[in-house]
Amino acid sequence: MEQMFSHRLRQVLSTVLGHPEQLQEIRLRAGQPLLIRYKNRECGVDPGGRLTERMTDAFKATARDVKETLDCLCQYSLYAYADEMRQGFLTVKGGHRIGIAGQVVIEEGQIKSIRYVSSLNIRIAHQIPGCGAKVLPRLFNENGLCHTLIIAPPGCGKTTILRDIVRLLSWGGQLEGVGRIPGMTVGVVDERSEIGACYQGLPQNDLGPRTDVMDNCPKVVGMMRLVRTMAPQVIAVDEIGGEGDMAAVEEAMNCGCRMIATIHGRNMEEVRKRLGMEAGQEMPFEKYVLLPDNKEFDRTPQVMTEEGRSRISGRYLCG
Repeated sequence: MEQMFSHRLRQVLSTVLGHPEQLQEIRLRAGQPLLIRYKNRECGVDPGGRLTERMTDAFKATARDVKETLDCLCQYSLYAYADEMRQGFLTVKGGHRIGIAGQVVIEEGQIKSIRYVSSLNIRIAHQIPGCGAKVLPRLFNENGLCHTLIIAPPGCGKTTILRDIVRLLSWGGQLEGVGRIPGMTVGVVDERSEIGACYQGLPQNDLGPRTDVMDNCPKVVGMMRLVRTMAPQVIAVDEIGGEGDMAAVEEAMNCGCRMIATIHGRNMEEVRKRLGMEAGQEMPFEKYVLLPDNKEFDRTPQVMTEEGRSRISGRYLCG
């Protein structure tokens, strides 16, 4: 992981890089304090590598630090990552995802590139094998796996739990209260390279032996392409809510695929607004998983059904 950073930053970050399992995020902004998320809390890092709560004591990154770190992340070949950078992020070996901000170059109404990069948000990839094991058995009914929507605010583990559910379905095995399930063919549309964290087309995360990934592909395009070419039993997508997403989801469902998706939200009202659905309009999903509003996995998520929804509060009740 040290090779991802410029020589100067390697020295500053040497202590926390030695404990990557506790490190979640590194934010590098030109002219501003170096901030990290470590053990679920935000703090700065001083020039000697010590954690500090005082921003005035934190190491201040320069534009050169940002540029040299971006060069290291791209292995000194920005051109090779041009397509990803146009979308504002890139994924590097190990599955780490880097958000990029700076001056955007527009041509004919489209983003051509980002230059004069001023900020990097380095999200350290972590898998939590088994975090989906408590949830998965509750996503089945007498007809098999249910169409499922996983709901949580940003940063609360939607992608992490989706990834593990994909892995468990792909492997198959014994599920408490369900019995033994065969391994399923799963198609993943990984628009932002966060589920499989593909590097040069190969998933860096364990998604199981029966999983096919459409990496860096728009969800609307990828879902139907998987249906036509890979015959998946299950399709998994992250962060639905864009234009056309729901139409593509319903079309894949009508083709016989089980759907598991995630969406940003704290309750069903927010979810409905994000999907552009009117009050009283039926949602196509059968089960809804509401994750706790924190970054830990020691609390059991709520699993809910449409029939359990309170018309007054809009909250979905455990099913």
